[in-house]
Amino acid sequence: MKRSLSYRIALGGTLASMCLLCQFITGVFPVFYIVMPMLCGILVSVMAAETNIWWGFLMYLAVGTLSLFVTPNKEAAFIFIMFFGHYPLLRPYICRIKLKPLVFIVKLLLFDVCMIAFFLVTVYLFGMDELLEEMGEFGKYGAIILLCVVNIMFVSYDYLMDISIDLYNKKLHPKISGK
Repeated sequence: MKRSLSYRIALGGTLASMCLLCQFITGVFPVFYIVMPMLCGILVSVMAAETNIWWGFLMYLAVGTLSLFVTPNKEAAFIFIMFFGHYPLLRPYICRIKLKPLVFIVKLLLFDVCMIAFFLVTVYLFGMDELLEEMGEFGKYGAIILLCVVNIMFVSYDYLMDISIDLYNKKLHPKISGK
């Protein structure tokens, strides 16, 4: 069933405002600066599921741009822009790869490239050179250990994406669509 333009705009505005609220929460509770962008990514996937990838991409652009300018926690905005906003849109295409081990490798590679870029942007754009100095104290393997830890977090997030998509399709979508 094709949704009307007004439905898509209203849904996008509602979900985008929920994402911005999540991004604002990171200003109040900075400990959630990774969790809330993850939740925003799930909301982007809902937009893409209810409309299409294009509308999900528009929502990602709107939330990413607005969160840079109006939310207090810029790190949360950057991590949403650099990974958690676009990953739910790319994920269905990655999952179409026939070889399951290759799917896993591509997902991890995408995540690692995005997280390394996020780290470099955070350090050099925000002038957090002391973070690099602290890594030196952590040992020469500190960055590798940190990347391994965030990879475990990503695997958990990807599993959560599977669960949330199934939950959405089975419970929430029938209520929204009236079926």
